[in-house]
Amino acid sequence: MTRASATEPLPLPRRLAAELVGTALLVAVVVGSGVMAQRLTTDVGLQLLANSLATVFGLVVLIVVLGPVSGAHLNPVVTVAERLLARGTDQARPSLEVAAYAAAQLAGGIAGAVLANAMFDVSPAIATTDRTGTGVLIGEIVATSGLVLVIFALVRSERSALVPAAVAAWIGAAYWFTSSTSFANPAVTVGRMFTDTFAGIAPASVPPFLAAQVVGAAIGLGAVVAFYPSRRARTGPAAATVHQPVGVI
Repeated sequence: MTRASATEPLPLPRRLAAELVGTALLVAVVVGSGVMAQRLTTDVGLQLLANSLATVFGLVVLIVVLGPVSGAHLNPVVTVAERLLARGTDQARPSLEVAAYAAAQLAGGIAGAVLANAMFDVSPAIATTDRTGTGVLIGEIVATSGLVLVIFALVRSERSALVPAAVAAWIGAAYWFTSSTSFANPAVTVGRMFTDTFAGIAPASVPPFLAAQVVGAAIGLGAVVAFYPSRRARTGPAAATVHQPVGVI
């Protein structure tokens, strides 16, 4: 999580623009690589491999590039988790700023799906892919809790430089070991509702996914506090003073 100055954050509009653009590009990577994979092969395993690799590479780049601007959250779960971990301190991000970040991320998620559709000449449509079942939701809880733990364990232990690679590695692994293929991000989930492609998710499947992500975030936060209870390490906007990204999906 970073901001541009060692003492003062960048203006909020610039940070919000970074969150919007970054989330849009993240969803464009996820959706676009899924479409490309489907067009190149009919092997579902190879399609998932291509999709996951593109997401891993894109995620690292986005966190590295946008971390110094907005913190490269690109994920409402990350923004809210940061706020909760910093509450009661002068480092806590204002509630209105948290809401503005989340709004920018959600708008970016939708824009990214629309962009991917346009790049691949896919007709605009709401997704029809149902992603349901207890196992799938458990997978989403695992993916989200792990993401929160990875990010804030590194931040609290003053190893924020590892966040880009660690977050991308976790998401890449979770594509394969979780039954949900690791959305772990409300903005990405909502965005993927606007593309009826490999990466799409039907509207009826979105609310349970969002609920699972909230539960996963709570579990991840509990693990962070249990394993890294000290506030000595930088958390929340405090990390802005050392220009370190938080990260995403």
